[in-house]
Amino acid sequence: MIDLHTHILPGIDDGPATIEGSLELARAAVAAGTRTLVATPHVSWTYPNDAGAIAALVEQLNARLRAEGIELEVVAGAEIAMTRLVDMRGEELSNLSLGGGAFLLVEPPFAPAVTGLDALVFDLQRQGYEILLAHPERCPAFHREPEMLEAFVNKGVLTSVTAGSLTGRFGGEVRRFALMMARERWIHNVTSDTHDPVKRPPSVLAELRKAGLEPLENWLVEAVPAAILGGGPIPPRPAVALPGVEPVPRTWWRRRP
Repeated sequence: MIDLHTHILPGIDDGPATIEGSLELARAAVAAGTRTLVATPHVSWTYPNDAGAIAALVEQLNARLRAEGIELEVVAGAEIAMTRLVDMRGEELSNLSLGGGAFLLVEPPFAPAVTGLDALVFDLQRQGYEILLAHPERCPAFHREPEMLEAFVNKGVLTSVTAGSLTGRFGGEVRRFALMMARERWIHNVTSDTHDPVKRPPSVLAELRKAGLEPLENWLVEAVPAAILGGGPIPPRPAVALPGVEPVPRTWWRRRP
């Protein structure tokens, strides 16, 4: 499994405070079936990290993983807050991409209304970047206006849902929205968004299976993330039935005039 969204680097954000904590998290990730993990620390005003600091910590962590015999590859990335993207350009932005490729992991705000996200995302696309939205199922603005998320997907934006959202870790409303995204074919990837081995563990496969998305497992956690990191075309979604995810009328979320 390839986990595209994790907070494993020590002392840089709200993940582990020490490298020993990072190693504990790495062991848990391997036990959960992960072989490649992208370190995506927050790049925000709260955590003003930069590409140089992230790269140095990834190198240090990989050295310790080899020394400890932990069979896990960690590659560099970042979870970039929308509010930081406004003033971030050029080489620094490119260096924050997932695995050095074309994709940026963009975090929409946890706010009931979002102004300018569409213009920002489409401008990044015009610059040649590809966009992977981090946990859009947890964005209240998308709950209020799901057609905005649909427009993003129709314009080639990919979405990365947190596994715990599918099973209610972030509440019933988030779970319902995540499952709606699955029905509408708006999910392209599922990640752990792990922060620690216990409260925010590096688990993905168990949540996928519990939510009824096992038929899409390989596509969501292997094929799509491999294409994102490798620079290849995104493979089409398999034509499989999801017996645990019943279809509902598309009109349920349409706003009334």
